[in-house]
Amino acid sequence: MTTQSAQRVVLASGNAGKLRELHALLGGLGIELVSQRELGVNDAEETGLSFVENALLKARHACATTGLPAIADDSGIEVDALNGEPGIYSARFAGVSGEIREVADAANNELLLERLAGLKGSERSARFQCIIVYLRHAADPTPLICQGTWEGQILESAAGANGFGYDPLFYVPTHDCASAALTPEIKNTLSHRGQALEQLRQCWQNPR
Repeated sequence: MTTQSAQRVVLASGNAGKLRELHALLGGLGIELVSQRELGVNDAEETGLSFVENALLKARHACATTGLPAIADDSGIEVDALNGEPGIYSARFAGVSGEIREVADAANNELLLERLAGLKGSERSARFQCIIVYLRHAADPTPLICQGTWEGQILESAAGANGFGYDPLFYVPTHDCASAALTPEIKNTLSHRGQALEQLRQCWQNPR
């Protein structure tokens, strides 16, 4: 990898929130990050049984379709009281799909609150997990794989107006508020995705 000139890299996601976060976190690395949606790439089938498998499936699909290097993440929330659910199924926990991400987010959050009804405090412990992979090409035998984990709890009601997904329900103990109440700048220094992307940044600056 090189930072000498801008390198076009496809983000294997159509999620606008993720694209904003990656733009902010990977700024200054000479990357022109473009969403796969802008290139007409459909979502890959997430048939893996782990975050790593799904991230690789998405990145490989984007590489094969566009001929460009690809970054993909697979992330989700693990709730201890639910034996780690929704985990890899976080984005489709409530079975809602389609183009309107906000509708699916609201349904997922509502179901999570229902499943945790009656539990208090530490009984609602949870963590965000993120795996980010970078593939130079579809047949890349040595992908970069980076991981971040963010510990917290599930609130009993939504709070905050920033972020996306489960951010309104994720309590951040270090800042005594929901993830959705953090500014994007602060969230990026704490979050699972921020941690994984910092690892990716380090790898990018120290190429193999």
